[in-house]
Amino acid sequence: MTGRRRPSSRPIRAAVAALCTTAVGVSLLTGCGAVLSNEGDNEPITVMTWAPEGTKATNMPGMPAMAKAFARWVNGSGGIHGRKLQVVTCNERNDAVQAAGCAQQAKDDKAVAVVGSYSQYGRSFISPLEVAGIPYVGGYGVTQEEFDSPYSYPVNGGQAALLVGNGRQLAARCERTALVRPDTIAGDELPQLLNTGLKAGKRATAHDVRAPEDAGDYSKQATSALESVGADTSLGTADQGATLESSCVTAALGNRTGTFFDSFRRVQENHPKVRIASILGGVRQSLIDSTGGSSSPLEGTYATGWYPAGDDPHWNPMKKVINKYAFDDNRIDPDDPGTQTTWIAYTVLRSVLMSLHADDISARTVRNALDNGHAVDTGGLTPTLRWGYEDTLHVPNYSRIVNADVTYQMVRDGRLVAVRKGFVNVSKILERYHPAD
Repeated sequence: MTGRRRPSSRPIRAAVAALCTTAVGVSLLTGCGAVLSNEGDNEPITVMTWAPEGTKATNMPGMPAMAKAFARWVNGSGGIHGRKLQVVTCNERNDAVQAAGCAQQAKDDKAVAVVGSYSQYGRSFISPLEVAGIPYVGGYGVTQEEFDSPYSYPVNGGQAALLVGNGRQLAARCERTALVRPDTIAGDELPQLLNTGLKAGKRATAHDVRAPEDAGDYSKQATSALESVGADTSLGTADQGATLESSCVTAALGNRTGTFFDSFRRVQENHPKVRIASILGGVRQSLIDSTGGSSSPLEGTYATGWYPAGDDPHWNPMKKVINKYAFDDNRIDPDDPGTQTTWIAYTVLRSVLMSLHADDISARTVRNALDNGHAVDTGGLTPTLRWGYEDTLHVPNYSRIVNADVTYQMVRDGRLVAVRKGFVNVSKILERYHPAD
């Protein structure tokens, strides 16, 4: 048989099936059933979703919860060519060692992809995934490794697009800007990205205010930010109510953004007010609701997001799935960008899996389909997503970006709403980003 092509197993199984139908006797039929069984066709398709939960820094419990709800919906609708979609989750704990451990678990569990996940430790998890050949589909977009690894397939423009977009949004309003951001490796890239957007609007670079990622009070950083944009915090009550229209403070501290703005509000009392801003993930609808809704101190805050505002009807299919398959799971917030990213990432996964043969689904075939330009329609939540060679943008250090659309939003009457219709494409501005500047 050396050098001869191995015949397909499908015609063999068909022939055996025909023989079995002519056999007489239960025992013979039982024996033929054993020959015919194709266990691979019935095995579940395993994928993994990881995110930090229960930590003192950024937590994203809604991401694995949304992944589980999506799987319940898929399996309740017939699965993937009749095969069950099995989601394995891992608590990344905002820890580099644990992030690497989650990647190892994905390998051990024979996951065909890691989908809709969050981690600040790209250096820790990307290498193990690459060695195992496992694609990383639709990560949250917080690390550079998600945008330069050939095994990563991002669904948004990550922190890069948000910060560049936020800078461009604020350039229309602010002569002076301060950025409050985490004093971490991931946070070190944020000032240059924001400044790229500000420069595109012919504004000066922002004052960089570093902050601990897990602090309980940010009064020191709030004072520094206010003073850097010209709001003298030593002024007395005579200036109460005054507004520095051309001064802005934007914060990108993840879940701690609300803590920062609470400190900021106390420091700013009886002093000139400045405009405040953030990126989605920092300012979210749940934070606005918990701080007073329409009377929240976040009223008027500018925000830049990846996707349409939470009240956009394009989110209705996701909300229906949540209502039916996770209605009592309070970890899932449909307005949270982590939940939204996970929904889009799993939409990509489902599209790819359905394009493959039921008995030929693996990490390799998923990756091949994506590399060969499989196109995914996300129902208007993003542009059509493709990761072929010609689909990636020419952004230094972010070569895997295929979607540079952002949305401009603000808090109005206690709700995050769009301030302009549709998306803003910041790809041309991103291409001006030079990390060495």
